[in-house]
Amino acid sequence: MTSTPSRRDRPARRLPVLRRPTSRRTVRRPAVRRPTSGWSTEPVGPAARALPVLGRPERWRFGGSALVVVGLLLVGFALQFIAVSQVSYVRDQQLALDAYRFELANATAPVGQTGPDGRLVADGTPVALLRVPAIGLRSVVLQGTTSDVTRSGPGHRRDTPLPGQAGASVVYGRQTAYGGPFGRIAELHRGDTLTATTGQGTARYRVTDVRRTGDPVPAPMAVGDGRLTLVSGAGLPFLPHSVVRVDAELVSDPAPTPTPAFGYSSLEPRELTMAGDGTVWPFVVLGLIVLAAMVALFTVGMRLWGHRQTVVVAVPVVLAVGLFAASQLTLLLPNLM
Repeated sequence: MTSTPSRRDRPARRLPVLRRPTSRRTVRRPAVRRPTSGWSTEPVGPAARALPVLGRPERWRFGGSALVVVGLLLVGFALQFIAVSQVSYVRDQQLALDAYRFELANATAPVGQTGPDGRLVADGTPVALLRVPAIGLRSVVLQGTTSDVTRSGPGHRRDTPLPGQAGASVVYGRQTAYGGPFGRIAELHRGDTLTATTGQGTARYRVTDVRRTGDPVPAPMAVGDGRLTLVSGAGLPFLPHSVVRVDAELVSDPAPTPTPAFGYSSLEPRELTMAGDGTVWPFVVLGLIVLAAMVALFTVGMRLWGHRQTVVVAVPVVLAVGLFAASQLTLLLPNLM
């Protein structure tokens, strides 16, 4: 009697193997080659993308980055002169006015080349409040005539007495940039009045002459007389080619004049008329280097991080660095511009 084999003893049934139909063939596309006119002839593919070929496109990218740096610098320079400088002047004048009022109220305002502590008055210190009603001028006069000082307001030449004192006092002011406080002094006429308030009181002046480059200088003053000369650039806006001077004689009683501590020969070249401040060159170079580095990082970030994210983060930083470099560059220009 034969026994029926169990399920364990039965041989396993083999499943059919599914194979890809042999009627379909894989079609290989030919490698795409770049044009041979000035370009590499290597095929474009994963291997070619992994190892970029240095050639003319890289030189174009470097030149494009340089143009971007120059363009940002020019844009920052224009913004600095046209818009930022005007806002900066208003802010600096308000701060100087508040500080000078405090010093006048406490009788600590400087009245000579040295302060109450015996030290030379620092550049940028408020020394007078000038008013010229005929042209609507009301500005705080600061000590010093460098391009950095005249950005914040008219500057008093350090070797001359303060307004209201006996002798010839000289004040520089810009024509157009940074508020252009002296942009209209050429419109003054003989007989126009102006006042200057210092720590010794308010002095009154009367305009006697408006001089330009090449005109005769005024006659020497008698002992005890006072004169105030306003100096600014003359010519096209932002392009002064000469100097205009307004002479005004002191018609009020002169205030006591302290003994001067130094004279004209002690002034630096950057304190004279139409002079720039060459001491800012290191800051200009530093600003250009940082600006170029930021543009390079901006280019790399757009490839690795993304266009939108890079623009949101990098544009404000690049703009701030460009404005800093442009502000330092403006100090190289004439102090009367």
